[in-house]
Amino acid sequence: MGSQSSAAPQRQTLLWFIVAAQCASALGCGPHYENAIEEFCLAKFRLDMQELEQRHWCSWEDTVELYGELTNCTYLVATKMDCFWPNRLVDEFFIRVHRHYFRDCSLSGRLLRDPPNRILGPFIVVPILVTLLMTALVVWRSKRSEGIV
Repeated sequence: MGSQSSAAPQRQTLLWFIVAAQCASALGCGPHYENAIEEFCLAKFRLDMQELEQRHWCSWEDTVELYGELTNCTYLVATKMDCFWPNRLVDEFFIRVHRHYFRDCSLSGRLLRDPPNRILGPFIVVPILVTLLMTALVVWRSKRSEGIV
């Protein structure tokens, strides 16, 4: 019983040390980190997005590499500045990026467009054929059943 009572203060001390270390690290990720990701990461992303026509901004295939580079940049800057990643500042940063560049995109991140004709065609033709077939079947059965009582 004596070993349990002496372990409790050690656990509390360890817990406070972990909390204090995380708070100190989080405090180091203030305006300096935010300025760094704005200057280094967002500046390059802006240039890359300007080179890409705005109509392609919602195309995941066209933006996935640029978005990945932006994400990696924020991670590398956080690592160099001894910040946790992801953190609140990164979350707010990406919310601003999404509001500016991707606000008009669908939830899936893909451009909304009709599927190719080879896929769309069967969805149009099959119901028409089934309707015609069912109509022909009803007419045929109604003519055949006249003699059946």
